[in-house]
Amino acid sequence: MVVRRSLGRQFGWLWAAYGVSTLGTWLAFDAFPLIAILVLHAGTTEVSLLAAAGLAVGAVVAVPLGPWVEFRRKRPVMIAMDLIRFAALMSVPAAFALGLLSFAQLLVVAVVIGAADIAFTAAGGACMKALVRPEDLLVANGRFESTAWTASVLGPPLGGAAIGLFGPVMTVVANAVSYLLSAAGIRAIGGEEPRPARTGAPRFRVGDLLDGWRYILAHPALRPLFFNTVLVSGLIMATSPVLAVLMLSHLGFAPWQYGLAFAVPCVGGLIGSRLARRLVARFGQHKVMLTAGALRACWLPGLAFIGPGVGGMVLVMAVEFGLITCMGVFNPVYATYRLHHTATDRVARTLSAWSVTSKVTIAALTALWGLLAGLTGPRTAIAIAGLLLLTTPLLLPRHDNTPDHEPERAQRHI
Repeated sequence: MVVRRSLGRQFGWLWAAYGVSTLGTWLAFDAFPLIAILVLHAGTTEVSLLAAAGLAVGAVVAVPLGPWVEFRRKRPVMIAMDLIRFAALMSVPAAFALGLLSFAQLLVVAVVIGAADIAFTAAGGACMKALVRPEDLLVANGRFESTAWTASVLGPPLGGAAIGLFGPVMTVVANAVSYLLSAAGIRAIGGEEPRPARTGAPRFRVGDLLDGWRYILAHPALRPLFFNTVLVSGLIMATSPVLAVLMLSHLGFAPWQYGLAFAVPCVGGLIGSRLARRLVARFGQHKVMLTAGALRACWLPGLAFIGPGVGGMVLVMAVEFGLITCMGVFNPVYATYRLHHTATDRVARTLSAWSVTSKVTIAALTALWGLLAGLTGPRTAIAIAGLLLLTTPLLLPRHDNTPDHEPERAQRHI
């Protein structure tokens, strides 16, 4: 029997900070595209540019942040990134109120948010590894995953209601305030955080920018997992706008039906994240990661067969529920596996390189699949992505390379 246990007051504040900022992000889901369309009267090309450039350029800007974050105290970095995101987002309603809001400003803010997200994630992973005992990392990651899926269920409907009552700019304000509250939560963690000792060269060199990628590609356990997760997330996200066109334009679903079809299955993520620890306790971390990782690749082809009406809605919900449940199991297990295999003095650089690659890949594949859908049609583009996704389990690490001494080694760094 798996019993719930406390991970301490410090983790509680970190979890609370993550929860409030995640809810804010989901409240403002698609706020920038809506502002671009409803306020600035932007066209399809501009909206696509906003989505792709925010990811890609933000990721490129974040490249030097990984080495920079590695040798600094993580909590001040996280607070700084929260405050940067707060200021950047608040510039949007301020410019709107003054009648000065422009598409260029939305683009700049999207880039700043994208870069700050990567730096925060890198620092946050290192902070969690320092605050939580190695044997409790799966519990901590499971709680973060449950929080993320809960926010994804509650946030969009609440945000949609707020947009209907107050307009899309109000959800941006809510998201900005969530980052301010997150900064306060991280500040409340308290305790003394030691300054990381710099390893290797005493001064920063240009070659240090690639340290995260060098570490990942040289690691027998991280390398296949890196390629698997980057490709899976890229293919799934690349089909999202194509699926929206298929459902809203070709099949005639109403926007509320489209939102409902993707909000309800997010309950599967909550279920999967709650099951993850129990499954690992029974079957082992590596076996659960392999099984859930393979199963999450099997669902996407089903979306190519969506039809109109209730039957189409049911099919979308069933496919998305299966996919998201598998992701809910896989994500905390893989996040824990990755932290266990990453040396303490490499966490920030590794997570930063991982996030940069993932965001650039999503942006590139989203643009590519948009072109592919234009040439072949939405169904064919979704089917091709689904078939490619079926090959991704081959990239999962076939053997568990976790050294027996890893938990003890990590414990010494806490």
